[in-house]
Amino acid sequence: MTQIFRLPSAVRRDPDVEAWFTAGDEIRRLAAPWFARMRACGPDVREILHDGCPTACVGDAAFGYVGAFSAHANVGFFHGASLDDPAGLLEGSGKRMRHVKLRWGHPVDTPALETLIAAAYRDILSRLASSN
Repeated sequence: MTQIFRLPSAVRRDPDVEAWFTAGDEIRRLAAPWFARMRACGPDVREILHDGCPTACVGDAAFGYVGAFSAHANVGFFHGASLDDPAGLLEGSGKRMRHVKLRWGHPVDTPALETLIAAAYRDILSRLASSN
């Protein structure tokens, strides 16, 4: 059985997520377009501020998040270990989660990261379908 991390309080647009992005932090601005891409994956995407990070869900099932740190931002995936990553962007060694680090002044492989976001969305849809 596939484990799905659920956040039942996720909503279409969470004011706490909006406030997180408007806090004026440079690193948060770096993460903002990537969370916008998660939001745009489908009409079923919901969001919540979980553990201080904007988190994207399909319904209540978490699939991605962004985080801001002192020197970088993360674009993370709850089931990232199972995603195909031919560009080698994903970092981490946990059982399930992986992330991509973003830093100001360092180029981002935009097509590869967009592909990972879309794959994470499709992956959670598949997990949800198989859990029913």
